[in-house]
Amino acid sequence: MNRAFNRKKDKTWMHTPEALSKHYIPYNAKFLGSTEVEQPKGTEVVRDAVRKLKFARHIKKSEGQKIPKVELQISIYGVKILEPKTKEVQHNCQLHRISFCADDKTDKRIFTFICKDSESNKHLCYVFDSEKCAEEITLTIGQAFDLAYRKFLESGGKDVETRKQIAGLQKRIQDLETENMELKNKVQDLENQLRITQVSTSPAGSVTPKSPSTDIFDMIPFSPVSHQSSIPTHNGTQPPPVPSRSAEIKRDLFGAEPFDPFNCGAGDFPPDIQSKLDEMQEGFKMGLTLEGTVFCLDPVDSRC
Repeated sequence: MNRAFNRKKDKTWMHTPEALSKHYIPYNAKFLGSTEVEQPKGTEVVRDAVRKLKFARHIKKSEGQKIPKVELQISIYGVKILEPKTKEVQHNCQLHRISFCADDKTDKRIFTFICKDSESNKHLCYVFDSEKCAEEITLTIGQAFDLAYRKFLESGGKDVETRKQIAGLQKRIQDLETENMELKNKVQDLENQLRITQVSTSPAGSVTPKSPSTDIFDMIPFSPVSHQSSIPTHNGTQPPPVPSRSAEIKRDLFGAEPFDPFNCGAGDFPPDIQSKLDEMQEGFKMGLTLEGTVFCLDPVDSRC
């Protein structure tokens, strides 16, 4: 029987919204492992994955290996799989990446979900064994998905858009600071070249023009208005004219256009933030399918 994430329409959810929004719900389970699957949804997809992992665990159990215990922490921020003693996070599955969740109607212990891996973008099926809590865990994941989706629609999109704009403004400021530094270095190089030219073209015996005053670091103070107008002409050549004030109204002292936070184009937004927003929208749009089905169709150690 295929059911959407609100499959218990005739009943209330397992937990209060506050419990999943402000905290997390912990569950203890045994982790049979994860395996790659070809599709993000489907009963046959998870059934084959469960059979594969249960058979692998059956082999390891015959060799004396125990099924590792884990702690599941479920909230609107995702499903975390932790080592129960050290609390080390082994897997962190974000809800918008979880597309399918099912529990076994015959065993009452086995449950599984499919999640898209954040690095490889492959669909992985995670399989667990929980003492009489399989259905409750799948319902809790469904409720967390429901709450996360509602939060994303109500405020999440706006929050992400705000972060997009802030990141775009920060990037714009950084680019302008880099550009201003480059222009300042170019101006300094031109002034140094001009002084060298003046020295090399001075007639013999002529009085060397007095050097401009320097600061405590023996550096010529930088001025937005070029001091070239005070330099006498040599060999009949005129120094470059000083740009008129009207031509520089829309530029700062380094020649760059002043930064306007209200005139920052959408193209300046970092692509990684936009891709994350698109991914969340796509994941929530796909939805989460909860299903109660039968996995144990063969005699392969149904109790793991």
